Amino acid sequence: MASNYLLLEEPIRMVSILEPAKPSFFPSMTKIVGTLGPNSRSVEVISGCLEAGMSVARFDFSWGNAEYHQETLENLRAAIKNSKKLCGVMLDTVGPELLLVNKSENPISLTENSQVVLTPDQDKEATSDLLPINFSGLSKVVKDGDEIFIGEYLFTGKETTSVWLEVSAVKEEDVVCTVKNSAVLAGPLYTLHVSQIRIELPTLTDKDKEIISTWGLRNKIDFLSLSYTRTAADVRNAREFLSKVGDLKNTHIFAKIENVEGLTNFDEILKEADGIILARGNLGIDLPPEKVFLYQKETLFKCNIAGKPAVLTRFVDSMTDNVRPTRAEATDVANAVLDGTDAILLGGETLRGLYPIETISTVGKICAEAEKVHNHDLYFKKTLYHTEELMSHIESIASSAVRAAIKVKASVIICFTYSGRAARLIAKYRPTMPVLSFVIPRLKTNQLSWTLTGSFEARQSLLIRGVFPILADPRHSAHTKSAANESILKFALDHGKGIGIIKQHDRVVVCQKVGDASVVKIIELED
Repeated sequence: MASNYLLLEEPIRMVSILEPAKPSFFPSMTKIVGTLGPNSRSVEVISGCLEAGMSVARFDFSWGNAEYHQETLENLRAAIKNSKKLCGVMLDTVGPELLLVNKSENPISLTENSQVVLTPDQDKEATSDLLPINFSGLSKVVKDGDEIFIGEYLFTGKETTSVWLEVSAVKEEDVVCTVKNSAVLAGPLYTLHVSQIRIELPTLTDKDKEIISTWGLRNKIDFLSLSYTRTAADVRNAREFLSKVGDLKNTHIFAKIENVEGLTNFDEILKEADGIILARGNLGIDLPPEKVFLYQKETLFKCNIAGKPAVLTRFVDSMTDNVRPTRAEATDVANAVLDGTDAILLGGETLRGLYPIETISTVGKICAEAEKVHNHDLYFKKTLYHTEELMSHIESIASSAVRAAIKVKASVIICFTYSGRAARLIAKYRPTMPVLSFVIPRLKTNQLSWTLTGSFEARQSLLIRGVFPILADPRHSAHTKSAANESILKFALDHGKGIGIIKQHDRVVVCQKVGDASVVKIIELED
């Protein structure tokens, strides 16, 4: 198991810890995904979320219809225009999710040690004795003694809003359970989770396919969060489907690992996916609590070595109702950064939470503090050690750029790219300074019309730790002769000065192509 990359070579002075953090143009190198919902869908609130540090907006289709999410997306676009900040769009599929069907939406009171029946008959009314569910095969996969968890969607873990059941008998299609703790199920959407049981439902459901081919295609989504990914074949099937749906063949697929089967097949899934989301909420139910930190560290390490972004969920549940996180939650966020996460995904905290902007701001500040004590030298050496001996040409240039930037204490790394690949490889080696990725647009034609590419590729860097994409002027080219190279470099340096991350006498490392050669150069700025 990989060690924690905490800088401990030199003692940290207590006075420096107590000093207030200096304001920065980038809230943190670690990215933040915000789930938009009832309390975070107005233009004003979304603008505040973008200013606080949200780089990707997640649209969760486990609830709400396409019209509702479209209205939210239009508000996001207005907020992006107002704030002039890039933001990616992530569609989160429903997948084989088990749901409690409560058509009346009346609160359901369950008492400890009482009996309750789970039935697939969705026409029946939900009561304290009978809970209809959306799956007819539950009785075939559970046995006496199995545990079933029912919690409000994106549950916060409060005992009053979630309940544990123990299977006591199976009667035809019904499952009789004993209630392990008293709870009141009050809310529009409750999910079921059966520990370490495979549910024979497709990972990409018909409902998911319909949403992707309509809402997803219309809005050209940047990321697809593939819920309940269990095998590498799930990712391949999703990619095959996307390739047949209009302009979505280049949409990045993030495999969402939510159960033991996904963890068991993790290595194969990682090879196929563009990134990983560790859904710690469901994983924390499927696995014993004492195992949570182990799978987090090991899977993050594997993602880091593969150079693929890793996203973690479920950190500051208490901020759904409170303006400050608990001490344990704050420490959890910091440890995730030290373990190597690229991004923090906020679910219920921003979807229905009372303080979405404050939550994003607080998480960003914690991430920034953790990044200050990250042992980049140890991380760099271990990444090189575990990387294949025959390194690609572009990765060799990327790692050299990071080593040079650290050695000369550069304030920023500037990278020119068409696809974003070079910037992602630079980020793999976790430089201490931000990577400004200038994406050069390309003019393409299908012989009927012209299109300008670049914005899609830029947004897909928004889940990579430390990479901050900027759309360059399409009149520039990063691959032409010296005059054009100087022109685009001047544009990049001026941009860095304008946002305050490049100052007089700073050193800047530049990674670009000059003719057919890839070049890393160090620039020291004069007055």
